[in-house]
Amino acid sequence: MHYLSERRPCPAREVIMPTFVQEESKLTDRYQTTIPSGVRKQLRLGKGDRIRYRIDAEGRVYIEGAREEAEDPALGAFLDFLESDIRRHPERLLALDGALYERMKNLVGHADVDLDQPLSEEDE
Repeated sequence: MHYLSERRPCPAREVIMPTFVQEESKLTDRYQTTIPSGVRKQLRLGKGDRIRYRIDAEGRVYIEGAREEAEDPALGAFLDFLESDIRRHPERLLALDGALYERMKNLVGHADVDLDQPLSEEDE
């Protein structure tokens, strides 16, 4: 699954996080550790929660709460395709110029769209 397909809406309560936080914990003889309280609070982890670890190409490790989510296989496949195509052909990326923006704006006219309004039964 592509990493962008996992974005979740921001929670209702925004948490202000310092630019950089450093916490430490110690491994036991069984390679276990306690998640520091500051990290638990920032990730909103509770007892029994699952944790996901990700490691990038430079060896940095990212940790996040592993929440149960419905995965959209079509979106993940599409984002994987986009990422692959951009890596193979970066010259195909073009800036959105003013003329194209104006053309798109003219095509939709003055359509009123309320993104918070639920879809009608016909559109479901």
